[in-house]
Amino acid sequence: MEVKRRTARNLVSKLSSVSEQTRTDALCELRLISKHDPDSRPLIADAGAVPYLSETLYGSSPTIQENAAATLLNLSISSRASLMSTRGFLDALSHALSNSPSPTVVQSCAATLYSLLIAEDTYRPIIGSKRDILYTLLSIITDNNAPPRSIKDALKALFGVALYPLNRASLVGLGAVPALVSLIVRDARTGIVEDATAVLAQIAGCEESEEAMRKAGGVRVLGDLLDDGTGASERIRENAVAALLNLARCGGEKGRKEVKEMGAKVIEGITDLTKNGSTKGKAKAAELLKIVVDGYGNQSEVRDFRLNTSSDFMNHSI
Repeated sequence: MEVKRRTARNLVSKLSSVSEQTRTDALCELRLISKHDPDSRPLIADAGAVPYLSETLYGSSPTIQENAAATLLNLSISSRASLMSTRGFLDALSHALSNSPSPTVVQSCAATLYSLLIAEDTYRPIIGSKRDILYTLLSIITDNNAPPRSIKDALKALFGVALYPLNRASLVGLGAVPALVSLIVRDARTGIVEDATAVLAQIAGCEESEEAMRKAGGVRVLGDLLDDGTGASERIRENAVAALLNLARCGGEKGRKEVKEMGAKVIEGITDLTKNGSTKGKAKAAELLKIVVDGYGNQSEVRDFRLNTSSDFMNHSI
């Protein structure tokens, strides 16, 4: 272990060299060591690497930025406190996210945020208060030219931010709902719709989401995802149910009314999840089904659907 500690200190000391080549070589070594040797990660952080790595994200060399961003991502796995306690660390991530010409840097920075947000709930209000970070993440998912990996990493970071309830209103205020709804409609690439609906489900869990969902046509889009004809995966459909349920719970009377008004259009899709979804998915689908059916059980379209459904369906869902 002492050899590893000396190696870490030696490499970190080279990050302050006047020679760009020396700094680049040291960064490459730190990136590889932090990737393949978990024991070395805290040693690298303790040697004082994080301030240097953060400062490097402001540099003009994409290669140097890529190595620094990747090393920070590796350190975020087990040395989170060292990152979050470093002054200017989040500002450096924000700068790289919005200014780096390298998609790899953007992806590593977004993935670092996700790593921090998922592991420590105490970091969620801190990162959520950085509106520049939230704005940049949303800009990434609305960029038609962004690589799929960049969009997915940004969505994962946004999901982590939205796990903290008080961050959701901030995301709504920055335009997250129309951005997510638009992404769901236009992008059919593997994994992106799954992640976008997961973020939307979290954001729907605040009162401010109702107006934004209504203006963006979010309820209609989520309802369409429950139609078998769309070919949506089980995960997408469960996320759609979670989003609609959160809107009904948190969106006030208007939100609940919008969900109820979907009527028979979504009953079949919701019912399928009560039978074939995951354990959590089944429970949420059953609760949403009660809201939809109880709200509009007197309308002929719902009544006809009920009459044409087996008793097994009725006993299971209502």
